[in-house]
Amino acid sequence: MKQFLFLSTILLTISLNAQQLKSPSEFLGYELGSQFTRHHEVVDYYEYLAKNASDRVQLKEYGKTNERRPLLLAYVSSAANIKNLENIRTEHLKSTTGESSASKSIVWLSYNVHGNESVSTEASMQTIYELLTTKSNYLENTVVIMDPCINPDGRDRYVNWYNQYKNTPNNIDPNSKEHHEGWWSGRSNHYMFDLNRDWAWLTQIESQNRLKVYNKWMPHVHVDFHEQGVDSPYYFAPASEPYHEVITPFQREFQTTIGKNHAKYFDANGWFYFTKEVFDLLYPSYGDTYPIYNGGIGMTYEQGGSGRAGLGIITSIGDTLTLKDRLDHHRTTGLSTVEVAASNASKLNQEFQKFYRNKNYKYKSYVMNGDEDRIDALTQLLDKHEIEYGWGKSATIKGFKYSTGKTGSLRTSENSLVVSTDQTKSTLVKVLFEPNAKLSDSVTYDITAWSLPYAYGLDAMASQSLITSTAKSKKSISNGSLSSKAYAFMTEWNSMKDAKFLAELIQNKIKVRHSYKPFTLEGKSHKRGTLIITKGDNKNNDGFLKTLVKIANKHQIELTPTSTGFVDSGKDFGSRYVQMINAPKIAVLSGEPTSTLRFGEIWYFFEQQLNYPMSVIDSEYMAGVDLSKYDIIILPGGFGYKGFLKEDKLDGLKDWVSNGGKLIAMGDAINGLTGEDGFGIKTKEVIKDTSENMQIFDEGQREYIKQTISGAIFKTKVDNTHPLAYGYDNSYFSLKLGADAYDYLDSGSVVYLEEGNNKPIAGFAGSEAQSKIEKSLVFGVSNHGSGQVIYMVDNPLFRGFWENGKLLFSNALFMVN
Repeated sequence: MKQFLFLSTILLTISLNAQQLKSPSEFLGYELGSQFTRHHEVVDYYEYLAKNASDRVQLKEYGKTNERRPLLLAYVSSAANIKNLENIRTEHLKSTTGESSASKSIVWLSYNVHGNESVSTEASMQTIYELLTTKSNYLENTVVIMDPCINPDGRDRYVNWYNQYKNTPNNIDPNSKEHHEGWWSGRSNHYMFDLNRDWAWLTQIESQNRLKVYNKWMPHVHVDFHEQGVDSPYYFAPASEPYHEVITPFQREFQTTIGKNHAKYFDANGWFYFTKEVFDLLYPSYGDTYPIYNGGIGMTYEQGGSGRAGLGIITSIGDTLTLKDRLDHHRTTGLSTVEVAASNASKLNQEFQKFYRNKNYKYKSYVMNGDEDRIDALTQLLDKHEIEYGWGKSATIKGFKYSTGKTGSLRTSENSLVVSTDQTKSTLVKVLFEPNAKLSDSVTYDITAWSLPYAYGLDAMASQSLITSTAKSKKSISNGSLSSKAYAFMTEWNSMKDAKFLAELIQNKIKVRHSYKPFTLEGKSHKRGTLIITKGDNKNNDGFLKTLVKIANKHQIELTPTSTGFVDSGKDFGSRYVQMINAPKIAVLSGEPTSTLRFGEIWYFFEQQLNYPMSVIDSEYMAGVDLSKYDIIILPGGFGYKGFLKEDKLDGLKDWVSNGGKLIAMGDAINGLTGEDGFGIKTKEVIKDTSENMQIFDEGQREYIKQTISGAIFKTKVDNTHPLAYGYDNSYFSLKLGADAYDYLDSGSVVYLEEGNNKPIAGFAGSEAQSKIEKSLVFGVSNHGSGQVIYMVDNPLFRGFWENGKLLFSNALFMVN
């Protein structure tokens, strides 16, 4: 009788909840899945729930996008849990530092990180509605955090495009326009960055704001909802190999536990799915791996469809895939995830605490020397991740030396950055700093090397001993008032901070020179590239000194005054070796054949990192543009430049370069400049591995990877006497994303792989690819008439996180003349 009354109470509660709250379809005025919901309408529904179920839903804005759309999180749980939400959070976080009595499971569901994988936001509305009504029993011991749309800018771009071009009623013919989104797709955010690959690098405003809240919760389970090709069935955990070695047995097992629960529902409905394929757990900047490296169960769910599918499409086997189908699948896995977490709350809490106990990793400390600005840039990233660090002392330590790939020694000082694994986020430290991630399988979904010391260009050592460190306050530079009696002011050229300083000076019409030769003045040595700001050059600039000190203090640049341009050794300031830096007018190609991601990296670099203006010229109307108005044209990486740069376009570029233009060709764009009619750069051919004459069909992928490079790091040789390499030592660690290779230039090979040096220092490169890239160009400059072509075979701006490449790109803009 008691059991009957209990069940009756639950059913009555569910019935009342359902009556009181409108479903998404009721609220929106159309059946969910019959059309795409714009972001502001999604926000309206979540606000409606927060108002009408305020005892069970809290809605908080955690930021705004570049296009000013709100980023939202909905906290969903029982009335008792919502009332006690802050205590639940703080008790849960105690699990990361010691004992805790936490008993609730914390589940974070992230929707629509890729804007045109748009069904997941629709599914989020149905999911939260059912959690508040028919599935409210899941919430008794579970807090669900829902982000209905990580990427509102991209999603609205897609939804608005689709609503503009779709047939009425929608057309399921794959050839119809509504299934062909075009170049400027909704996948990426405003700056065309892939937000699913930005969790660790935090270049984008969406990622930065999200992580602030994520660190306050550190959920047990995190799910990233995606879509894939139209013809693919649903994918859910467990993931495929390679798994990073730090992933615990429980994290592996629980993926299987969740996957089996999903399979139960999919089997009952006759829905197709796959597991343990394609999507691995290695690269640390995904929405599944980053949570795993922070102790959670991170998972990617992939529904067939994406921007190609629209409201409905005929698949290759003749079935019709609808938005309603896609929505139902994501709703099912979302609810199934919460169900499993709710029934395993005790185990999740136990294992989460266990994850944060002391780890016996091989390397206990990572110690780094280098340019102060680059170290400062790295500490800014560490602060965002809440990774602890300190500073060394005068000593000599031994360990694995990153620059040689061997055991060696490193002299440290109070300016040496020390990051140890003796801290809460020890696992994340290991993953981000380890010299070379261990690969259990060479077939991977993304890059295989990313170690931060290489990315930031630091002289680093991994020590098996715990290196003691101390805290210190950050030094603040203030130049005070500058003497009007000074002949000039100087500052070194070493980092992106210096490039930002120069960019702002130029925009404030302050004239700046740089030295092509090293020199000494008043007993102090100065390297090539040193910026020289003379009073004489700026005599007609009212308020010159006041503006200069303001900009220098803003960028924390220390200016060295001098009373003379007569150097102790080297070239005087009036020499032809001390040249004025021009204020270049820059254009960047967009549209096909450029890659949206590669274009976006450049766009973001100019607007958010360098803060220097550029013009965007689309390929559709490039032929009608007067290129003589621009000093620099940048061709981002992409696909199909050979077909695009034909005859008149290529001839026009050659004339423009010959007349003094500077062309920067990146990645595959270089391929469009080869050949007899091009600029003279020659492609290197692959040397095939003929050790196996017969290939087994099932091993085709394994054979193919011999020709590939999966984002590996190579140590290259640098001619740092060339302006393209000012600020660098005689070596540069380059992230190579593929096996495209070009012969050395006749002159101007600035960064290159030497003969006998074709093996990666970190990451995977196939045997045939290694043979191909030996003795090949990485970055170089060739003169053509009065202008130059700058070749960037590797991408120094990749995903905005390869900090060490940004100065090289700045050199291409300002130093190469």
